[in-house]
Amino acid sequence: MSRNPDKIRSLVEVLGVSTKLGLTSFGGPIAHLGYFHNEYIRKRRWMDERNYADLVALCQLLPGPASSQVGIGIGVYRAGLLGGLAAWIGFTLPSVILLILFAFVLKGLDIGSAGWIHGLKIVAVAIVAQAVLGMGQKLTPDRSRITLAVIVASVTILWQTAWSQVLLIAAAGFAGAWLYRKKEPPQSPKLSVPVSRTFAAGCLIIFFGLLFALPLLSRYSGGGWFAFFDSFYRSGSLVFGGGHVVLPLLEQEVVSTGWVHKEDFLAGYGAAQAVPGPLFTFASYLGAMAKGITGALVATAAIFLPAFLLVIGTLPFWNYLRQNRHIQGALTGINAAVVGILFAALYNPLWTTAIMGPQDFALASILFVMLVFWKLPPWVIVLTGAAGGVIAGFY
Repeated sequence: MSRNPDKIRSLVEVLGVSTKLGLTSFGGPIAHLGYFHNEYIRKRRWMDERNYADLVALCQLLPGPASSQVGIGIGVYRAGLLGGLAAWIGFTLPSVILLILFAFVLKGLDIGSAGWIHGLKIVAVAIVAQAVLGMGQKLTPDRSRITLAVIVASVTILWQTAWSQVLLIAAAGFAGAWLYRKKEPPQSPKLSVPVSRTFAAGCLIIFFGLLFALPLLSRYSGGGWFAFFDSFYRSGSLVFGGGHVVLPLLEQEVVSTGWVHKEDFLAGYGAAQAVPGPLFTFASYLGAMAKGITGALVATAAIFLPAFLLVIGTLPFWNYLRQNRHIQGALTGINAAVVGILFAALYNPLWTTAIMGPQDFALASILFVMLVFWKLPPWVIVLTGAAGGVIAGFY
């Protein structure tokens, strides 16, 4: 595919289109992919349909924010590595700004106990319940996978430590590789990429190097900013299955350490549903709540850095990876474990914190029906939940 020789013009073009998407893309990762297809593929033809489908398939299998990674990949195709950065900035910055502002409003006005804040917590219950239902139908369609998901959920609830989810994801990967070792992966056309294998390998080395080095640096430096960066980087590195799965990982990292109160955590997660762009910008809110504007910037960079390193690092090797039955089996097991982890998060911290009485359960049920069966947009659910929380406070 031909590339625009005017690199500056291409970069400005990528930034402009991605910013438009960052301001208008409501509805979560699946909806984002539809917006991307309309703007990048149908209107501008920056990639053909087959390469776009292959890029989506790769990013769905990688840990991290799938829609953001697809955007980064398209930016790389269009304008090189800087194009990937421009695509990410445009798509991410609007929701980063909105969530940082929300954090400062929440801190400045001391409204943590307000009824509408409790309503946002109930919104989070309904949205995660919807995610569990949808992901469960797609990722655990047989007896082996649903059993694996329930085992992971049970262990997650009973054994809540910083590393339990990491170990469970790894164990599920081994289990999937064994259970599905004889299943043949589907045949697909090759995906050509404008990134050298040498550069890609360097990105993967950096990814794994940081994943293992940051905890050591955090421990031997006495914590501080190293610990803060490590928590968000690790969360961004281990999220399989979509943005909602970041909830239990971040809850373990920021609530248990005392950086963010559980009530503020859940209120911010509910508010994150009402803004456009990737759900991973929830980290910007958490960083602002914990350490102000500097914390917001560090948290945002840390949680998205793995997405960059992984998508650029794997693109040149994708044609081999998708034909390896062991890797495909491992990813099948990991996806089942993801459903279990999210199901456990639906119970704790969401249900145990937000559903305090029959009126809360009634509101959560109404919001769930609005989402799943009426298919109303998330911002409508957020506004309804906030209003319902205010009304429920009078009873």
